[in-house]
Amino acid sequence: MKTYLQRMGRSIQLPISVLPAAALLVGIGHWLPSDWAAAKFLQDGGNAVLGILALLFAAGLSTGMSKNKDGAAALAGVVAYFIPVSVLAPASVAALEGTKTGSVDPAFSAIAGNVFIGILSGLIAAALYNRFYKTKLPMALSFFSGKRLVPIMAAAVMLLVSLVLLFVWPVVYGWLVAFGKFIVSLGAVGAGLYGFFNRLLIPTGLHQALNSVFWFNVAGINDLGKFWANQGTKGVTGMYMAGFFPIMMFGLPAGAYAIYKNARPERKKVTASLMMAGAFASFFTGVTEPLEFSFMFVAWPLYVIHAIFTGLSVGFAAFMHWTAGFTFSAGLVDFVLSSRMPMASKPYMLIVQGIVMAFIYYFGFDFAIKKFNLMTPGRESLVETQAAVAAEVPVDEADDRFTLLAKKIYAAIGGYQNIKVVDNCTTRLRLQLNDTARINKAALSASGVPGVNVLDKHNLQVIVGTEVQFVAAPLEQLFKNKAAISTVPVSMTAKEDPSKKTSTTGTDEIFNVAEGNYLRIEEVADKTFASKVLGDGYAVEPTSGQIFSPADGKVSAVFPTKHAVGITTELGLELLVHIGINTVELKGRPFEVVVSKGQEVKHGDLLVKADLAKIKAAGKKATTMVIATNMDRVAHIDKIAQEGKVSVNKLIMKVITK
Repeated sequence: MKTYLQRMGRSIQLPISVLPAAALLVGIGHWLPSDWAAAKFLQDGGNAVLGILALLFAAGLSTGMSKNKDGAAALAGVVAYFIPVSVLAPASVAALEGTKTGSVDPAFSAIAGNVFIGILSGLIAAALYNRFYKTKLPMALSFFSGKRLVPIMAAAVMLLVSLVLLFVWPVVYGWLVAFGKFIVSLGAVGAGLYGFFNRLLIPTGLHQALNSVFWFNVAGINDLGKFWANQGTKGVTGMYMAGFFPIMMFGLPAGAYAIYKNARPERKKVTASLMMAGAFASFFTGVTEPLEFSFMFVAWPLYVIHAIFTGLSVGFAAFMHWTAGFTFSAGLVDFVLSSRMPMASKPYMLIVQGIVMAFIYYFGFDFAIKKFNLMTPGRESLVETQAAVAAEVPVDEADDRFTLLAKKIYAAIGGYQNIKVVDNCTTRLRLQLNDTARINKAALSASGVPGVNVLDKHNLQVIVGTEVQFVAAPLEQLFKNKAAISTVPVSMTAKEDPSKKTSTTGTDEIFNVAEGNYLRIEEVADKTFASKVLGDGYAVEPTSGQIFSPADGKVSAVFPTKHAVGITTELGLELLVHIGINTVELKGRPFEVVVSKGQEVKHGDLLVKADLAKIKAAGKKATTMVIATNMDRVAHIDKIAQEGKVSVNKLIMKVITK
């Protein structure tokens, strides 16, 4: 059911994507002098789109929910919509009931143009298409087989549905109107609650279903439609849209800056690139998902704070009767277009509110990130090992950046053998896989996408941004061509191909890394290490500042902040020696690295001299971890050491590689 609703939310984006065209026409029309013929010409053009919104929903949903998005499904949606609109028109109902038109329930006057009817028609048409588009009729009727049968079935089924609606629609419409009146009666509080739940539902994709209740005429509110049609009360119409402008144009960009400021020094450049792109999209177009998904799951308390701030902003704007509207989202473009609309009430005050929200977001995010040590982009421990797990893919001269990203995603999610369906909405790739457990999450994150959301065993969302369609197209082509693309660890040089290594199986002996007390990895006071997100291994509370190589191999990485060193054994096992917890923040001051990248080492060779006193004086723990980061090569780990003091030459564990 959840997946169905998510597909529905995605499909709603199709008709909504038409609305900016209407906004552009109506907005420019109102910017022009009212006595100009061109002004009315443009406004009439925009209102023509807004007037068939329910029909657009019927066609859009029937297309988006169908298996292969065929035009026959859209045609069936149109047929399915006009059947109840015609059959249940007041005059038709009066004829059926044998009464006068004036005596017909007012609910039937609202059935034409009601978005709820459009959505219902689209869903039924899509279900019929998916069921009958391959149906073969007897030879005499073969012309009507397959896709041609679907609109015919839609007409027949919707006649039956119309008969049911004849009795049910007045009740349903009454409930919808009652719900709408209840929310409206709450005034600014109702607007604030809507703003809060609007953001909270973003991860599930169900926010679009909620939006349809407030922005369109499902429950009689129709905030968006009335704003652009200049209907309703000035200062009230638009109350469910206005408060989003301060958030998307000012609040979220300021929050992005707070995330950047709290990134680790060596990650600031990468974090800046991610945050700037997300902040610009949010400010200019109102598309917030690339930014929101960058911290939605890795720092979920921050996202709850964001939802609360959004609710407060929407509620406050409604309380002050400051209104503006949009047809796509609350970015600069829609703000400029709507600011001259007759229903706009003191829209300039939303700029003032936005500046205040920017301060609230910056200091609120900054406080929460530091107080709760949230792993926002640039702070997570996971990125410290991405140099070893990021993936390279074959590159052709004709590949643009979108194709290259598609290849990286394709390889990371398991290629055509793991893919069932490639789809996308406005900002996300929506993928159906055979098994999401088979994806390489580290390689997927390292590809450069803002966020990854694993919904369940079969459904995966990859956040790309507003250019997602340019990534989806080559990704789908790779899937159709059954392209054989696999990832190669970046830590290997072009000359080192793991498939050509003569020694790929065996046992690596891992020794103690420092004098001190042995700890099980589960006991480390850092959930990233303790939960084995980075891999399995062991830890030591050092009593001496000398950190030694735990195995024979080659130094594959020396981190700029000197707190971590990578070792690759002859069997290809990649070990991360990480000195201290959150010691990356010390910027290398307590450490002196005595080896260099590419140097051959034996177990017991000195790697780093660490000043334990300085580490502890800075309020950090000196716990040193040894982690096998490429666990896909590990068949089994035998841990030998017991808790307590261990010497440098003590054998800690044996790792059997595949």
